[in-house]
Amino acid sequence: MPMLTDPSLKYLPYPAIPFPADYVRRWPTQRTTVAPTWLSTDLRDGNQALVNPMSNETKLELFRALVKIGFKEIEVAYPSASEQEFKFVRSIIENGEVPDDVSLQVITPARPDLIARSIASLAGCKRAIIHLYNAVSPVFREVVFRNTQEQTIDLTLNAVRLVKKLTEEETARSGTHFTLNYCLETFSQTEPEFTVELGNKVLAEWGKASPDDKVMFNLAATVECAPSNHYADMVEYFSTHINQRDSVVISIHPHNDRGTAVAAAELGLLAGGDRIEGCLLGNGERTGNVDLITLALNMYSQGVSPRLDFSNLSETVALVCKCNEMAIPVRYPYAGQLVFSAFAGTHQDAIKKGLDAQAKRWEEVERIGKGTKYWSMPYIPLDPKDLGYGYENLIRVSSQSGKAGTAYVIKQTMLLDLPRRMQVSFYKVVQDESERLGKEMTAALINSAFKKTYCIESKPVGRLFLHSYRLFPLSPSTREPSSPMSDYSDDISQLTPGDEDQTIMRFEGEISVDGTKRTIRGDGRGPVLAALDALRSSLDLTLTTGESSSQTINTDNLPHAKVATFIEMSLEGTSPSKSGVGSIWGVGLSSDVATSKCRAVISAANGLIGDKKFPAAKMIFSPRPALSQRDSWLGEVRLRAGRLTSENDKYESLKVKTAI
Repeated sequence: MPMLTDPSLKYLPYPAIPFPADYVRRWPTQRTTVAPTWLSTDLRDGNQALVNPMSNETKLELFRALVKIGFKEIEVAYPSASEQEFKFVRSIIENGEVPDDVSLQVITPARPDLIARSIASLAGCKRAIIHLYNAVSPVFREVVFRNTQEQTIDLTLNAVRLVKKLTEEETARSGTHFTLNYCLETFSQTEPEFTVELGNKVLAEWGKASPDDKVMFNLAATVECAPSNHYADMVEYFSTHINQRDSVVISIHPHNDRGTAVAAAELGLLAGGDRIEGCLLGNGERTGNVDLITLALNMYSQGVSPRLDFSNLSETVALVCKCNEMAIPVRYPYAGQLVFSAFAGTHQDAIKKGLDAQAKRWEEVERIGKGTKYWSMPYIPLDPKDLGYGYENLIRVSSQSGKAGTAYVIKQTMLLDLPRRMQVSFYKVVQDESERLGKEMTAALINSAFKKTYCIESKPVGRLFLHSYRLFPLSPSTREPSSPMSDYSDDISQLTPGDEDQTIMRFEGEISVDGTKRTIRGDGRGPVLAALDALRSSLDLTLTTGESSSQTINTDNLPHAKVATFIEMSLEGTSPSKSGVGSIWGVGLSSDVATSKCRAVISAANGLIGDKKFPAAKMIFSPRPALSQRDSWLGEVRLRAGRLTSENDKYESLKVKTAI
């Protein structure tokens, strides 16, 4: 049957709460500032919803985890439902599994035989809670039980009397302290006036509620059938009309039929709730109970301690999923694998900028010793590290991502802070590779693409590879080289051709050209222009420089700081666009500034040469090595004549190996 065009012919809207006309609701102006009392019902409400209920061994494993997380009230079983359930309660009590500050709760319907069995299961426990329930809404009274309101009240009070009698007897025997938790099952579908009437009669029948020994009222949204604000109204109505309010704990128990259990729980607390009942990850009948992890971390992200420890959330999630034989969506709040991940370029850009800005703020707090390191990040409301995660999953790169995401991965994994124009250039490489592979670009794939694109290897890659080089300062008058300056270093800002402050020097480098070693030479102001001149004069490759920057890399696992040089270059006669189309970036890494510059030049050259054919090696003049004293007369002749050699000859006596 198709959906109705007019559903009002079939479904009734939720009824109004009978507040006076001039009543001003309190809950919209309230704010949660302290954590509620938490009741985990994973081992009972959650367990009874499983296709394959947990074994007692599995329940024990989960019980221990709940205690470790910090739950002080745990509903452990429905002991009258089966012998296995009864034995579980007895085993954790008799084996000393229950800390003195943890209360065990068991559930029982309002039936005398089942009540007695439930109370017996708790004998010897230091703190025990009897969860007594019966459904009280019109649809259950009239259809399921065929009871009037008066008959429902009588059934309830008879059960309360029996619980009171049996618990007092058990307390006298074993010393167990019992608390009554009366659940108005289907509370959210019950007339508000009747819930208050029934609650006040239960209080009177129990007769011993006090601020030090309170009675709990479980206001169960057994079926979530109205908006969260309606549930909050019902809770506030009950809270403001129940007698002995200072002797009452209002316990909130939402279900998730409308997908708003978390909102209902949060509003229920504002409306007067003191306690939350739910399960980790929201396991439970139909769409489940309220998720305690989401609730707790919502509070935590607002600066309110939930008094529950989810410092290793992934471990907790894995355990709950194993015990319940379930899985959660990758986008599930806080616990999903992708909840702290951004694939969209605009999101990635905001996160990268946010991390950079926050790092500066926090450094300033440390520097001046004042202020607070507040978390303030676009798209990420809570620091993943607080939950045991790292930042490596914050930005994931696909063909739909942007330059910021790729740059973030490079910075996190290779410690390189790419210039903005270079980010644009390299992202195009990553995007093309992602489309070619048809999948996400992992950090490993991005790093590999970066090294391949910019020829960053300690062995020959690309058509050109710099093995070694020497720098000689040249005499301004004679242009002749003096002693070599292999440790030459200067400021990276001095890259422009017209800078008169730089020393004119000669670059002499041994490089591989298509696998064959040869020597190239060139002169210029500083190592960059000298290396460019060598490429022009020896390989007929004329390049022009664009933007450039450098970065010092200091890490604990490196003995010396490294310098990264980034240089944008293009072929002579071309005009790169404002976005960088038409230019190529080069990257050089070394512990020596000059070496990093020279490597950056060769790196960029590799990206620009394409399939260019290089001229053959030139024949250059090279003096012979000095002769012995007895051959000095012959040396005069030979030195004047010299000899013609190929650039391929090696100058072992002059060569300076570059640092790797």
